[in-house]
Amino acid sequence: MVSVSKACLLMFITFCSFTSSHANVICEDIPDDMCSFSISALGKRCVLETEVRQTGGINYRCRSSEVDVDVTLANYIETDECVNACGVDRRSVGISSDALLEPGFAVKLCTPECLEDCPNIADLYSNLVAAEGSFLPDLCAARRNNPHRSMFEILSSGASLGSFPGELSESPTDAPAYSPVAI
Repeated sequence: MVSVSKACLLMFITFCSFTSSHANVICEDIPDDMCSFSISALGKRCVLETEVRQTGGINYRCRSSEVDVDVTLANYIETDECVNACGVDRRSVGISSDALLEPGFAVKLCTPECLEDCPNIADLYSNLVAAEGSFLPDLCAARRNNPHRSMFEILSSGASLGSFPGELSESPTDAPAYSPVAI
């Protein structure tokens, strides 16, 4: 009969060999429907790419991107809970801020369930918004303050994100009058 300590040691060795051989995320080995929002063991974001077949149609492939992430996020496949909480699509092709322009997406992205509980997605969109010259928490605050305003307007104006000193007025103002030109 095997002693308890030997059984525990055997289980520990089995567990260690399982985690070390199966825990490394390699983007090229991930199924297409799990690719987007995954991060390789090397800390690169996985990206779903398309390829047109010679016979027509499209093939999808998961690849490592050149986008590095914080080492604490490496070796990670996003959970279904975060995909649902943040309103993202696992079949998203490429890495883009275009989803911010979709109605309703920012509402889910800006929820505490997404921003606080899903650091991978929050990090991705924080970086995408920063590349657009904005700050995600400010963008979410602007969206909450004026929910009818589109994300396109918020991203493109910068005004709601504090880039202008002083308070902004919603009331109409007079346009400058031009004096007639002497001929």
